[in-house]
Amino acid sequence: METLGLLKVIGELRERAVQKQRYLIGVAGPPGAGKSTFAEELRLLLEPDSAAVVPMDGFHFDNIILKQRGLLPRKGAPETFDYRGFEILLRRIRNFEPDIAIPVFDREADLARAGARIVDRDVKFIIVEGNYLLLDEAPWSGLAEYFDFSMFLDVPKAELKERLEQRWITHGFSQEYAEARVARNDLPNVDRVLSALKPPDLFLSCSTSGEQGFRAGRCC
Repeated sequence: METLGLLKVIGELRERAVQKQRYLIGVAGPPGAGKSTFAEELRLLLEPDSAAVVPMDGFHFDNIILKQRGLLPRKGAPETFDYRGFEILLRRIRNFEPDIAIPVFDREADLARAGARIVDRDVKFIIVEGNYLLLDEAPWSGLAEYFDFSMFLDVPKAELKERLEQRWITHGFSQEYAEARVARNDLPNVDRVLSALKPPDLFLSCSTSGEQGFRAGRCC
């Protein structure tokens, strides 16, 4: 997203949060949309000393559990996450509990590391990022109430496909494997995100093709 547009978004978020002790921002989008990178950029531009990123990916079920449930080939689908644990974490954050330990997903090790990051009571801006924050399916549809402001990163599907294939290649897999994995699992997850989307406060058009900017969603 172009810097000028992003700075405008930052200004609006700061204005909306003036009267709040804590402000939760949901950054949603399909796999490969760049949510983690964008969330970190947002954190740095808001208040680096009073902003934290909370990734949904830390709530992946472990591969052992997924194997037991026959879900390992669908890792990354909504049913492969600990929704209840994630929802409880958001409630704890909303309730200003001190020193909240959160799990963070390690892509290289392909597992979640418990207690890998701490969210302190004094942190004002909480940037929550994940695929299914705005998924309009039970039980995920209940997450929207936790966010003061929500964004959706909108990337052309063809570009998502390229990014996702490159992700697997970067992890050491062949082009053939990457294409098969994306077609079998990643793109169905993309389709699920797009087909059951609760309208965000803001759509962000994010593409390497030059189609950058943002447009109003539900209430901006």
